[in-house]
Amino acid sequence: MARPDKEAAVAELTEDFRTAGATVLTEYRGLSVTSMKALRRSLGADTKYSVVKNTLTKIAAKNAGVDIDDALLAGPSALAFVKGDPIDAAKNLKNFAKENPQLVIKGGIFEGKAVSVAEIMKLADLESREVLLAKLAGAMKGSLAKAIRTIDALRLKKEAAEGAPAPKAEAVVASEAPSEIAEAVVPAEAATETSALPETPVVEETPAVEETPEA
Repeated sequence: MARPDKEAAVAELTEDFRTAGATVLTEYRGLSVTSMKALRRSLGADTKYSVVKNTLTKIAAKNAGVDIDDALLAGPSALAFVKGDPIDAAKNLKNFAKENPQLVIKGGIFEGKAVSVAEIMKLADLESREVLLAKLAGAMKGSLAKAIRTIDALRLKKEAAEGAPAPKAEAVVASEAPSEIAEAVVPAEAATETSALPETPVVEETPAVEETPEA
């Protein structure tokens, strides 16, 4: 490989390491060209599957600050740079390897840390992001429906209470005329003041005596 081509390949690999959320190292020896195309299709557009030279991979990983065990770079290697859901990528690789034993998963990098084959298989057994979101949406929908039913019940209860007839005693008081209520209720202070007023003395008039004229 010419030097300019080598530098371009290293730069591209370095960018792939930096932008990938996860990277899975595989050995593809024995896979046909047709099988390789089928594998790329199964991984989807969010995962880039590239056949790489181990020497260039090591340089690019170092440039990107990614530590890869030299044991993972033994034999012909192909890297899956995952930029989508790593769970989906791990599932697709696991399922493809079951049908095509020539594909060997050697290990990988997940969130900047080295992961073993066993850990990748555990990741593949987890529920994908879409499944978890669907379950979360179902749970939220159920909670919302319950809240709506509770609000409706409270509203109906309130409406029933507001529409109930008033007590009989209140109806009688309300029917009385204001003047009658005023006459029936005499303030205590007014009654006290009335009883405390001094009595006016009664003056008896003396009848006038008629004088008899003299003879």
